[in-house]
Amino acid sequence: MGAPTIGRAEALVERLHALHPKLIDLSLDRLHGLLARLGHPERSLPPVVHVAGTNGKGSTCAHLRAIAEAAGQRVHAYTSPHLVRFHERIRLAGTLVGEDALADALEEVEAVNASEPITVFEITTAVALLLFSRVPADLLVLEVGLGGRFDATNVVDRPAACAIASISMDHMEFLGGTLAGIAFEKAGILKPGVPCATGAQHPEALSVLERVAGEVGAPLHARFREWDVADGAFADAAGRIPLPRFGLRGPHQHDNAGIAIAALRAWNPPWLSDVAIVEGVASATWPARLQRLHGRLTPPAPWELWLDGGHNAGAGEALAEALRDWRDRPLHLVVGMKQGKTAEGFLRPLLPLADTIHAVREPGQHLAMEVEDIVAASGGAARPGPDVATALARLRADAPPGRILVCGSLYLAGEVLKADGTWPE
Repeated sequence: MGAPTIGRAEALVERLHALHPKLIDLSLDRLHGLLARLGHPERSLPPVVHVAGTNGKGSTCAHLRAIAEAAGQRVHAYTSPHLVRFHERIRLAGTLVGEDALADALEEVEAVNASEPITVFEITTAVALLLFSRVPADLLVLEVGLGGRFDATNVVDRPAACAIASISMDHMEFLGGTLAGIAFEKAGILKPGVPCATGAQHPEALSVLERVAGEVGAPLHARFREWDVADGAFADAAGRIPLPRFGLRGPHQHDNAGIAIAALRAWNPPWLSDVAIVEGVASATWPARLQRLHGRLTPPAPWELWLDGGHNAGAGEALAEALRDWRDRPLHLVVGMKQGKTAEGFLRPLLPLADTIHAVREPGQHLAMEVEDIVAASGGAARPGPDVATALARLRADAPPGRILVCGSLYLAGEVLKADGTWPE
């Protein structure tokens, strides 16, 4: 498959960057005004499950969508960031938005906004909500972009259910420098009377979620208390559901799948069944989450090439837990990160598990961290790549065949998918 071309829609998105001096400026006022001028599309949506969290919210969204689709439902989804094309962010009734539909909606919203200051994420959220209001569906899976309380997606006043995946330290420049402060921002999606499912959380984060849920009047369904995934099954007060092998890999996906199941069972739509839950958990897919590649970059067997977009300390811990089952073969890490991320925290749990580590800065990678900074963060354990292709060639020439995991950044993951010829669909 050839590389996707840059079309009218993506050119429009680039033009919209000029409407606000900041890429991120957390506020709801600008978007509320724009939505009012658009006729309030946010009030004409199918039932919404609103998903926040630091790590795992994308995978939780994937499980929600897979379960609903296994039940025969038409599902909208709004997720971010995209890996290769902007269109990945908007799924209309099960299908990625088309070029013409997206471009037309962007032009319509741009015209209504009339050059008023607004961030790109806010205006594209308005575009997504407008499209969702016009295409019939049974469910909208709505992923928070950043934080929750002032995130653009929080214009939805009454979701059917909420979900909060694992909370850890990330985006501290916007959300605060403490776990409690970050948890408070995530808890901003809670609504009176709307059930919220949450997974395994640090006690400091869980305490904040419990406090805010109590203040708001939102029933909180927490793992290990109201529900659990253990011994191959999901269990809550309504009963036990034996689960199959998960479509998404890694022990951390038990938590993400469990959050999705718990949120849906707390909402209890008429279409939900144990059969749909089982089929959805088995069929869920999500790119760049321990994804095995088979394209142009992949070395010949017995080599294996894997990709993961995790990029913070919590993601490093989750990856390390999954990689402990990979000790039957040599493991080679190829790591590239975004500027501003805490590379030490991401790498710390991974270093003891890797046979070799290669630091890379891929050409075209957005705000890529310098190779020497990644090497320093590894305590000198990593060697310069300096890019993915060179690192892979060196491994094939010098190392015994094993598994290669490219990780550290969703932006790096996008560049790798493009080079591999593997496009999210």
